Amino acid sequence: MQQPLNHHLAELNVGRLVAPTDDPRVAEFMGAIDRINGLGKRMPGFVWMMEGSGEPGTGNTEAKIGGDPKYVSNLTVWENVEALESFVWNTVHRQFYERRTEWFEVLGEMHFVMWWVPEGHRPSLEEGLEKLAHLRENGASDFAFDWAWLEQAKLYKAGRCGAIAAE
Repeated sequence: MQQPLNHHLAELNVGRLVAPTDDPRVAEFMGAIDRINGLGKRMPGFVWMMEGSGEPGTGNTEAKIGGDPKYVSNLTVWENVEALESFVWNTVHRQFYERRTEWFEVLGEMHFVMWWVPEGHRPSLEEGLEKLAHLRENGASDFAFDWAWLEQAKLYKAGRCGAIAAE
């Protein structure tokens, strides 16, 4: 699938922590949120990130999904697939991604979705959750998709998720 003209790539990634955000079992993850998010914001091709309260070490953890305080989400917009891929696979983000099972429950279903948004559009968490639900129910399409749907996702194919994660 090619990127539509005058569109950017939005992504939503959700997870459920193994413990509350102030629990020592997730302290290393929570302590790295600001550093990883800050790195993402400085990457070439970064456009926008859904922000939380701005309190240090909280990321966007107050955006509860279904009222569950252990659900956390990350919603960003990138100029293109290559920019997002570079951040995910070519930075310290990858080290945290590879350790995700230390901090997050295995959900057993899709937890990541991407879709095209018109330049300047800032998607809401609700929009992202709608896209995720559509992907879960219908599979990848032009409406909502995963890495495998994108021909230009080269780094994903090389560093593909382990079997434990729902892609």
